[in-house]
Amino acid sequence: MSPKKMKGMLKSMGIDIDELEGVKEVIIRAQDKDIVIENPQVAIMDAKGVRTFQISGDVKEVPLLVIPDSDVELVVAQTGAEQENAKAALIESNGDIAAAIMKLGAK
Repeated sequence: MSPKKMKGMLKSMGIDIDELEGVKEVIIRAQDKDIVIENPQVAIMDAKGVRTFQISGDVKEVPLLVIPDSDVELVVAQTGAEQENAKAALIESNGDIAAAIMKLGAK
């Protein structure tokens, strides 16, 4: 069945489908990871006021980086940096304590 015919059938059932143009990336944030969809094709289905999004594309999962407070405190103790700067350095170095200390410079 052609997409045009399918769209006509769905419309006769009260379902509208529209493509969302110009979408560059879709990110779904979960507790422990982000699901990133690159080069997405996004369709919005509206069935009597209920909107449903259909997304397809190149999917990759990105685990979230959790920086323990103890790591931040260690970097602060070793460098004398402010906590927010220590945490930023840890994030930039993907949680590598030694790299964060080198980045900020030891006391």
